[in-house]
Parts: sequence; structure tokens; C-alpha cells
Amino acid sequence: DMKTDLNLLLECLKYQMDCPVSQKEALITIYSICQQNSEASEYFREIGGLMFINDLAKSSVHCIVKEAALFTLGIIIESNVYCQQTLCTTTLFEDLILFLINKESGVNLKRMSVYVILVLVSNNSNGQAYVRDTGCIGLLLQLFRTTLSTSEMNLSDENANECYQLWSSVCSTLCACVNNPQNEDNQNICCSVFPYAKEWLESCTEPHIVRPICSFVGLAVANNSYVQKYFVSVGGLDTLAKVLFKLMHDSCMSHSSTKLAVVVTKTLDACIANNSAMSVVLTKYHTVSELLKLLSNDTLDTGEKISIILAIGHCTEVCEENQYELLQSNGLPLMIQLLTESQDEELNKASTFVLQNCKKMTEQLSLKINDHSLSVNNAEEVDMQVRKRSLQDYWKKAKEIFHRISLIEKEHNEERVQGRVFLGRSSEANTEPSKYHEVNTTDRKTYIESTQKEVRCPQLTSKLDDQFLAPSVNSSPLKNEILNTMNPGNVSTRHSKQSNSLCSVNELKTDSVLQSHSINEKNACVKNQSVLQTFFFPNLDCHSFYSEITKEGKSTSATSASHKMADLRCLGCTAGGQSFNSKTFSKLLQSCPYQCDRHKVILEAEERYKKKLRKLAVGNSSSYASVKKILLTPVKKERLHPEISTFKSKKDSFQSK
Repeated sequence: DMKTDLNLLLECLKYQMDCPVSQKEALITIYSICQQNSEASEYFREIGGLMFINDLAKSSVHCIVKEAALFTLGIIIESNVYCQQTLCTTTLFEDLILFLINKESGVNLKRMSVYVILVLVSNNSNGQAYVRDTGCIGLLLQLFRTTLSTSEMNLSDENANECYQLWSSVCSTLCACVNNPQNEDNQNICCSVFPYAKEWLESCTEPHIVRPICSFVGLAVANNSYVQKYFVSVGGLDTLAKVLFKLMHDSCMSHSSTKLAVVVTKTLDACIANNSAMSVVLTKYHTVSELLKLLSNDTLDTGEKISIILAIGHCTEVCEENQYELLQSNGLPLMIQLLTESQDEELNKASTFVLQNCKKMTEQLSLKINDHSLSVNNAEEVDMQVRKRSLQDYWKKAKEIFHRISLIEKEHNEERVQGRVFLGRSSEANTEPSKYHEVNTTDRKTYIESTQKEVRCPQLTSKLDDQFLAPSVNSSPLKNEILNTMNPGNVSTRHSKQSNSLCSVNELKTDSVLQSHSINEKNACVKNQSVLQTFFFPNLDCHSFYSEITKEGKSTSATSASHKMADLRCLGCTAGGQSFNSKTFSKLLQSCPYQCDRHKVILEAEERYKKKLRKLAVGNSSSYASVKKILLTPVKKERLHPEISTFKSKKDSFQSK
């Protein structure tokens, strides 16, 4: 079985000291048994085989035995962690250093020594510390710089190939020294070879050179902002961007070139992951556009897509130029497509990261996504932003002005409607006196004279139009006098011309009434007269009321025309101290085209009440017809007084209901 074989092989090694070939064959058999077999490696350690091979590697004078012994140690250490802990000592690192610096050591022996260092430091923080404390890491960096040269790129040559294998092993060992676990001290030491790595990348884009360098650089700068800044300072980031651009524009871009571009992308992302501000270096190489092209390749697996998306996210995290390039290259729809089509959680997280950057950039670049390119200088960009913001302000102000105009028009329409309602009420009120007041033809002249006295009481408005006046007023010569009276500007001059204007009005009005003989003309005259008598109240002291109106007109003329209507009070508010009853006060309010809220409510309530009374009065139309007949029949003067008193008592009882 396995244990028996290992015991026999160990005895063979001990008794074949003078036969290096037999020892080499025994060592090859041992590592074949222990390779990826932790139990066998542990058993071999328990029987003392591990320490025996360690001593054999140091004491043997045969190079082939040393190489085989070191290789077997590496296999056993790699297979079992206890074997790694047993051999991870400063003594072993010092012995390995001797193999590396010995001029007689061949390239293959050095390679085996580097391999043992690799397995000692892999996943082992103690090994990483020993490799630094013993100075072994410095020796590895020296091998990285000197082992391979640009003149030895012909791998078909055996010597060149051996040197390349050693250089590749050194790169792998340096990666293990700085990563898993991350070792910042070793990272800081390894950054000293970045200029050499940059030169290699500039001189050669072959996969067997680019891959080891990208792996080493990527792990050396990972999560270390200091090392990242240093790599950028020596031009390493520019070199990576150039390599990526060259790979993407290769005329015969093969599958291997695509995979290599992904490796370069991972390294590039590691260089800016902890300091996204450095991604501004990539703008001149249009790296974001190249990454989007690479992401569109159908041959990529999910892991490779995640790496590319993360690189795009870090490039666009804070750099506005890269954000703009992402939008211009239609990167946003591509990210949304990947997010909706993929079921991989990690890929969805990476896509969400880029979309979050897009959310930020829509706020920052909303003023820049025009036909203008980013080549516009800063002054022009600022001017463009100011113009757009000013235009937005103008639109906002225009909307506010339009809203105010709409409100003013609405208020004006409401005032027009209120004026028409007032005239409607006036016409309704005019019909009642014409029906129920007794008018004798013999007293008509006296009635007209009393009516003309009331013309002094104006309606308080300065902006009424002809269309707002009652037809009865428009059709009479009283219109001019009323308009002049209503104009606050004429109040001051009206005092001196009061008697003359009243006389002229009385004469004109008397002539027009006396010359009327038809029933229609009589009714119209009675209506005009009753309007004036009813709305201007004979019981009101005209002189005091006229002085109040004059005072109101003077105060109104001193204000702006746009605020006249708002500053006037209704007649109900200005007639304080006068004696009124319910009928006369309501008529006073009806005569005013503008009412305050309180008096407007009173008029509306009274109007509703009168409508109900009119409905009730329809059934009694026959009785009112007889009364109407009596009114139109001429009677003697001595008989008129008892009939008038009887009719007035009926009218008062009807209106009091």
C-alpha cells in the first residue's frame, strides 16, 4: 500500500547515496505519490522523510539530486499545510538564497529554489514575513530585472526558454509574496521594479510577457493607494492603456488577443480601484470606449464581463470626461441590457454600480450633452451652462407672468359678470315701481322735478361702459350726466357747474316726457324715473351723501387706476349714520356696482326671498290686473288720495311677506 511504498522509497534514498540517478528516480516516485495527497504527505513527514529530503538537497553534490530534492519538497509542502509549517523557517530561506546567488547553480536549480519559496509563502503570512526579513524578496526582484532581456525573446532557443521559465517563476513568487494574504510591506518593496515592468510592456505585447507582468502589477497595487499612485507616476497606467488600445485595434484580433485584453483590463482596474481620480489619465486613450467594445465580444465568459464592467465603473466614478464618453458610446443601454438579461448576481451588482454612476452623471453632464465636444475650452463650457440656465430662468418667469395674466383675466371676467347681474337686478327692481306706484298725469311734472334732484347721487365707478348701463339710461339724455357724475375726475369741477347741469338735464328730461303720448313711451319714462327715484332714495340727505361721494372720489383719483376698484367701498359701507329701513337699504346696495362680501351675501339672500314671493304672486295676477286698471284710469284729485292710500297698504303688506 501507500505507506509501505513510502517506507521503501525512503530506505532507497538512504542506501543509494553514491547513485544519484537512483536517488533521482526514488524522489520522482515519492513526489508522484504525495502530489495532491495530503495524507501521504503527512505520513511521509511522520516517518522523517521530509527532513531527510531537506538535508539531501543541501548536502548532495549532484545537481540533479538537488533539483529533484527541491522539487519533491515543493510538492509535499504544497500538498500538506503541516509540512509547510514544518519547513517554513528562516534557515530554509537562507539555504534557498545560497542556491540563488551561487554562480555555479544552474538556471533549473534556481528555478526549483524559487518554486520552494513560492510554496512556502503561498497563503502563509509567516512565509511572507520570512521572505522579507531574510532579504529573499530583494533577491527575487533582482532576478525579475536581470533574468530576461529583450534580446532573449526567442523561446525556441533552449537557453532562452529556461531563462523565461525562471523569470516566469519569479513573477509568480512575487505575486505570492504580496497577496493572499495582502502584505502592504511587500507591496511597497515590489513597486521598485515598476519602471522595468513598464519597459517590458512597451517593448513587447506577447501574451507570455504581458500575462506575468500584468498579474504581478495587479497584485502589487491591489488595495494600496500609495503603490497605485507610484505606478501612475512612472507612466504605468498610460502604458496599460496603450497596450489595451493596441490589442483592440489589432487587424487580426484573435481569441487569444481578446483574452489578453481582459487580463490588461483587470490590471488597469486594479490600478485605479482605490483612487478613481487617476482615471483621468485614461481619457486621452478613449479607454472607456475600448472597454465597451471589449464587453460586446460574444466569446467572453461571465467572470470576464464582470471584470470589464468593474473597470468601466471605476473609470466613470468621478471622471466627467469618462462619464461623457460612456454616454456617447451608448454604454448606458448596454448596461441596462446586461442587467436585465443576466441571472448572475455578481454581474448584476457590477452593472448596478455603473448605473449608479450614470445617475450621478445625468445631474453633472445635463448641460454638456449637446453637439458640442469636450474639446471646447472651459470658458466656452461655462458660458454655455450660463446661457442654458438663463433660458430656464426666462421660461420660469414667462410661466409666472402667464399665470398672473390668467388670474387678472379671470378676475376681470368675474367683475363683468357681477356688473351684468347688477343691471339685471336693477331692471327687475325697476318693474315693481312701475306696477305698484300711482302716477298721475297731472303730477308728472312735479314727479320729474323730484326725480332730477336725485341725479346728484352718483354710482361709485369710473370704468362703467355703455354696455353696462341699463337700456333706459342709454336711451335718455341722462346718460351724459350720469357718466360725468360717476367720473371721480369730474368731482372737483362738478360743484361749480351743479346748478347749470341740473337745469339743462331737467329741461331736456321734461321736454322728452311731455312730448310722449303713447303708452310705451309713458312706461319707459316711468321706468327711468322710478329707477332714479328708487335707487337714489329721496329719503337720503343728498348734500351729506354728495359730500361723502366727493371725498371718496378725491381719494380715489389720488390712487393708481389699476387699484381704484379694489380701494372703493360699497354704498352700504359709506352710508353709515343715515336712517334706512330694510327696503331702502337693500335698494341702496342694489344701486352700487361693487359690494363688499358682507353686503353681497345680504343682497343674494334678499333676491332668493323675492323670487319666492314672485312665484306666490302669480296666482293673484287677476286682482293685480284690476289694480293696474285703476292706476291707468284718470280720476278726480279728491278721489285719488283714498285710492292711493288703499293701494299702498296692499303693496306694503305684499312686500312685508
